Amino acid sequence: MEDRTLLQNIRQTPKPSLPVLIISKLVAIALPVAQLVIGVLYREACPLQPLIPIYLLVSGAFSLVLVVLSCLPCTQEEENGGGAISTLCTTWNSLITLFLFCWFIAGNVWVYSIYEPSYDHHMLAYCDKTLYLFAFWTITLVYIIIGLIIVASCCIMVCMCVCGRVGISSSLTDDV
Repeated sequence: MEDRTLLQNIRQTPKPSLPVLIISKLVAIALPVAQLVIGVLYREACPLQPLIPIYLLVSGAFSLVLVVLSCLPCTQEEENGGGAISTLCTTWNSLITLFLFCWFIAGNVWVYSIYEPSYDHHMLAYCDKTLYLFAFWTITLVYIIIGLIIVASCCIMVCMCVCGRVGISSSLTDDV
């Protein structure tokens, strides 16, 4: 009986308040804006791999589009199943997410393939230190976050298994 109420509570999670939504959207646009700014400021600063500033520009622009799309009312879940506009928004979100995933892989190749470049501007094949390290750490940050999510998920699964066994054993002793 308790398990059913827990599942119902999980399905009926409360919607976050407006200030929480605003703060989360502002945090979500911080990295794309930074990518755009660094990409523009240093667009000619990496002759060794000229695609790195382009990677930052495109990644920042499409990430901003994704955040803006998530703010539109058509992306909000509707009780009646949505409609054509909701389906269109979902399709666009999916396509942009797929593109960003593929673009992320390309960025990995461009950034990690020249590790660690010369930062000396007097050489012909160099890459600006700010540009390169920003691109390097934004990509590496994604891997760190994925790793943390996997570790947290495993911890939650272990806790659920342990709590589930405790719940089962206590309910068995209650029946006797």
